[in-house]
Amino acid sequence: MSSQFLEMVLATSNKGKLKEFNDLMSALPVKIFPQSEFNVDDAEEIGLTFVENAIIKARHAAKETQMPALADDSGLVVDALAGKPGIYSARYAGENATATDNIKKLLTDIAHVPAGERTARFICILVLFRYPQDPTPLICEASWEGEILLSPQGQNGFGYDPLFWVPTHQCSAAELDSVTKNKLSHRANAFKLFRERFSEQFSEVKTEQSL
Repeated sequence: MSSQFLEMVLATSNKGKLKEFNDLMSALPVKIFPQSEFNVDDAEEIGLTFVENAIIKARHAAKETQMPALADDSGLVVDALAGKPGIYSARYAGENATATDNIKKLLTDIAHVPAGERTARFICILVLFRYPQDPTPLICEASWEGEILLSPQGQNGFGYDPLFWVPTHQCSAAELDSVTKNKLSHRANAFKLFRERFSEQFSEVKTEQSL
């Protein structure tokens, strides 16, 4: 491993997330590899919370690659739907659902809720495992407050971005350019916390890997 960079595996196969992670990690002393480079399949997300699922994914990637592993679990929480789609955000309309399928289901489920009462937030949990049995993984949590639109708007982003109204910018998340989104989003806010604590973690990992 380079003395200047920590090599780390990213526990996701989601191309949209991979691009965002690469953008957000660009200023850190990290060389990041998607788990697909090591033929690692996605872990089965059997947790009941975002934290549990992020831990499952990070531990799985660390075990399969014997490298430090970073995972996130994120999703959309809609107040009028008692927190749904929540941890099932990526498969809200079924196991093989597309983003379009999930958006259609969400619009159907929230159709009875009037504008002004469609408050929602994106949640992101980041978990870093330094090694598979890490007893003290680094865990960071953040959210992004907004509302659910009556119909999709915008072509950027991925997932539920076309439905997520950002009050501070008076547009949907899918109408933001990537630079702006990476300053506002739940994932960006989680990374702000991650960066604050990363220096200490990075120093510890470098020392352990050089032994």
